[in-house]
Amino acid sequence: MNTQLLHNKVIRYTTGLCTFLAGVLHIALIPLFFTLLTIDVIVFFIVSGLAQIFWVIPVIKKWSKFWYYVGIVGTIILIVMYVIAVPGSGYPVNEWGASIVLFQIAFIILYSIIMIKNNRQ
Repeated sequence: MNTQLLHNKVIRYTTGLCTFLAGVLHIALIPLFFTLLTIDVIVFFIVSGLAQIFWVIPVIKKWSKFWYYVGIVGTIILIVMYVIAVPGSGYPVNEWGASIVLFQIAFIILYSIIMIKNNRQ
């Protein structure tokens, strides 16, 4: 197999893994903090987690440029909401939140690399 093709595949699958893990962690937070969360926050975590898990498909299947932009912008919005809701409100940043944000940042960087490579080809 061509090394460039293999490299592109590794980046694509790593990008998918990052969004998948961020989504799973979003959903995993619900049972941990169920008694502390309101229904709207529970729904938000379910929807955002499922959306991130779904995003593995556009990444792996190489959907159109539109999906790249939606994925990147959507993930940036999730990070901004987290920054406003947690550290911005004076709550401590825990390992769960930090892990989710790190996976989201990695997703944005890797998905941007994929998009840039696709534009060059």
